[in-house]
Amino acid sequence: MTMNTEFNSTDMGNIRIANEVIEIIAGLAATEVVGVAGMSGGVAGGIAELLGRKNLSKGVKVEVGQKQCAVDVSIVAEYGVRIPEVAGEIQDNVKRAIESMTGLEVVEVNVHVLGVVFSKPAAEEPAKEEEKPQLPPNRVL
Repeated sequence: MTMNTEFNSTDMGNIRIANEVIEIIAGLAATEVVGVAGMSGGVAGGIAELLGRKNLSKGVKVEVGQKQCAVDVSIVAEYGVRIPEVAGEIQDNVKRAIESMTGLEVVEVNVHVLGVVFSKPAAEEPAKEEEKPQLPPNRVL
């Protein structure tokens, strides 16, 4: 169920932003940070991906009040990065993105690192087999 939070009432009417919109903003801001291999949505997120539904708010949970929000972000880090530095950059980027786009005050951004991805160096990738010359049919050597 998508919740809508009323942020502003004007003479023309009310302005409401769905919580899922805030989750998408946070998820995109987190994946922009160097060292983030991806978002981790747990079992439910993995099943949705297998079924072909891409969830832009994967790995993000928000709690929204009238003027403030709190965000939980679950990520998978790249092997070799300094995780505390990456987490700090995620916190800054998510806070900046949500506050600038919605006007909400972000009171906390909790970063949960649920895994590490190892990437193969180019030297360790399997070499392609050289193509063997094809003999014409019906020829015996």
